[in-house]
Amino acid sequence: MKKLSYVLALWILVGPALYAQEGSIVGLGGRLVQRASARILYMNQSTNSFVGQLVVNYGQPVWKAEYEDLGLFDKMTKGQVWRMGDNFWSVLDTHVPLKVSGRDIDVGSYYLGVHRSQDGNSWSLAFLDPGAIREARLDASEIAKATVDFMVPMSYSRTDESVENLTITLDYPKEDPTDVTLRVTWGRLQLTAPVEAMGIN
Repeated sequence: MKKLSYVLALWILVGPALYAQEGSIVGLGGRLVQRASARILYMNQSTNSFVGQLVVNYGQPVWKAEYEDLGLFDKMTKGQVWRMGDNFWSVLDTHVPLKVSGRDIDVGSYYLGVHRSQDGNSWSLAFLDPGAIREARLDASEIAKATVDFMVPMSYSRTDESVENLTITLDYPKEDPTDVTLRVTWGRLQLTAPVEAMGIN
């Protein structure tokens, strides 16, 4: 009887805490979330075979009118790394070596963000290691906690028309599909970086 009383007392003390701990974990999402992709697939017509590809997968946040307030926009971006999308991480996956803004990028997968300098005058494409982020279990909304592996410069300009949903494209001239421009547009913001696909033949 004493043993039973001890077990009941222990349950009264510890049981609610266990339930509270279990109840503190909730699931978010689980339903369809639309994502966009920009992809280039390289094909050798002589051999009728594919010789490489690169793709950027990303979420498309909606531009809000309040972002037109430069004070608010500066507060959101200056000296910070922005996730360049929404929901899951923006991901570059390349099967071929690249040069992005002159820097060599190995074959592999990278999480992406955008960094703006503290003075607001320069922008960079930020590359983050997916393995380290998985180990730390960081969500893309926590990009400020993540370590940026390296950054490459991006050029900033303003568009004539406002783009409602964030859009990333990989543009190239027909005569040379390895000469690529990575273009990010959102609102009137436009950021570009030159990308060279290497070893395509």
